Amino acid sequence: MGRLLDKVKIFEFSKVCDPRGNLSFIEEGCHVPFSIKRVFYIYDVPGGETRGGHAHRENSTVLIAVSGSFDLHLSDGEDEIVVRMNRANKGVLIPPGVWDSMHDFTTGTVCLALCDHHYEEEDYIRDLDEYNEFLKSLRN
Repeated sequence: MGRLLDKVKIFEFSKVCDPRGNLSFIEEGCHVPFSIKRVFYIYDVPGGETRGGHAHRENSTVLIAVSGSFDLHLSDGEDEIVVRMNRANKGVLIPPGVWDSMHDFTTGTVCLALCDHHYEEEDYIRDLDEYNEFLKSLRN
């Protein structure tokens, strides 16, 4: 199976600097390693709240803090990494099987998510016991 966290990738997207403001762009298959099937964004997160708290069976997601910042916690059931999301031209690829949770949102944060699958509730693993069983099935 290998370490799932080894499949996590941090991208730095192009940044076109201009005195009128910066511009970054993302093209599917070029800047993210998949065709984009779904886009959503998280915003107006109340102080102290946590988002995420799940893994996916098949879906891959790239998260970007387009405004503000938050801490992205990623785990494979054994190890954990924390990535501070605080730049609009930085994205993190979360592959299937990696548990994610987002903490410590600053006021005005907007988190953009790019996904390689359409929404399917069955793809979500929201219970840690179920997640541990899923990880066991990957190891066998």
